[in-house]
Amino acid sequence: MIIYLQRKNPSVPGIADKLYPPQERKLEKVKKYWKLLLSLKPIYDIYGHELLTSQDISIDHFVPWSYVAHDELWNLHPTTKSINSSKSNRLPDWEIYFPQLAQVEYFSYEMIWKYNKVHKEFEKCAREHLNNDDVRRRIYREGIEYPEFAGELENVLHPVYQSAKNC
Repeated sequence: MIIYLQRKNPSVPGIADKLYPPQERKLEKVKKYWKLLLSLKPIYDIYGHELLTSQDISIDHFVPWSYVAHDELWNLHPTTKSINSSKSNRLPDWEIYFPQLAQVEYFSYEMIWKYNKVHKEFEKCAREHLNNDDVRRRIYREGIEYPEFAGELENVLHPVYQSAKNC
């Protein structure tokens, strides 16, 4: 029944996790993916503009996990461990932080299509952290320029953000 509900409600990710939260969340593949990206180009945290390192990288949910109960790739980004723990379950200010999120996510997107090894790591992450084919086609298809990418990311993420904000 849950699988049926999930298929019929693709814009409500993590239905099963909303009933019973998982005992553990597995973000190691996502962390490995972002560490690979760090090896290609310096990446700065979107909140404190700190240079990320492979030793201090942490994966953050833009809309906190406590609101969404999922680990979808489009809601995950790298940050430092200290910023991640200090942000906790607070929603970031959309106007300030979404543009920065979109830029770091677009960098990731560009690297997917530029480097085969990044594409392979992305595919490993996508198997577990990208559960909607429509979202995948909208955000991660090849050949998107930044304005379209940012617009599609906003179309996917903003309703989730607004829902969390209204809780």
